[in-house]
Amino acid sequence: MRRFGVSTNCQMDAPLADVLAQLSELCDLVEIQCDAKHSLFFHEAVCRDFDLRYTIHAPTGDGNIAVPFEPIRQAGISVIRETAKIGDRIGAETLVIHPGFCLIPSEWEASTAAMLRSFAELGKLQKEYSICFAVENLGSLDYCQFQTPMLIEILRREGLGFTLDVGHANLTGTLDAFLQLQPDHLHLHDNHGEWDEHAACGTGTVDFASVLSAMRDATAVIEVMRYEDAAKSITYLSSL
Repeated sequence: MRRFGVSTNCQMDAPLADVLAQLSELCDLVEIQCDAKHSLFFHEAVCRDFDLRYTIHAPTGDGNIAVPFEPIRQAGISVIRETAKIGDRIGAETLVIHPGFCLIPSEWEASTAAMLRSFAELGKLQKEYSICFAVENLGSLDYCQFQTPMLIEILRREGLGFTLDVGHANLTGTLDAFLQLQPDHLHLHDNHGEWDEHAACGTGTVDFASVLSAMRDATAVIEVMRYEDAAKSITYLSSL
């Protein structure tokens, strides 16, 4: 079993079958970004053509589980439910979930309350499936929820896992604090602390030596924008 997986995010313009074929030469764990050409709602069968382990990143463009408007929040939960069903069918290990966002500052408290309701519902929903639900910390943009470790205790109480996105944590200055909380899953990419580059590991300011020493049994997926950066990241990380 190889130590690092790779997200299909590095080739979102290519058909999922082609990306899985190419990534299978680099790794044995692939995280499917369930959007656009890689949507498992349309391409689930492709996964069975490859001898790969899978994790899934729930759709990012369909739903917001932190929106105060209840019909939209419930639609977001429904998308996660349907993705989890697919995850079970293909034997995926982890379902990465975004915590949501708030575009209207005056609704921040209502958005946070909606997110917490969603966490409670997802904790119950997860019991119906074998796939682990793992909520991801977001970056430093003002509208992003879950930027600090303060929510980890709530996630654990609801029975949910935690995906540590090290690039996002580098932007918010919280990486060391997050690493102490034993993440279940990691997204590995680099930046220079200014914007969310999703650059090759080792090309920015993320302290990957500290990340790797704190990984323990967590699964780790390289989440970069280009295929060549995925290969570079594996070489760099393997050298540490």
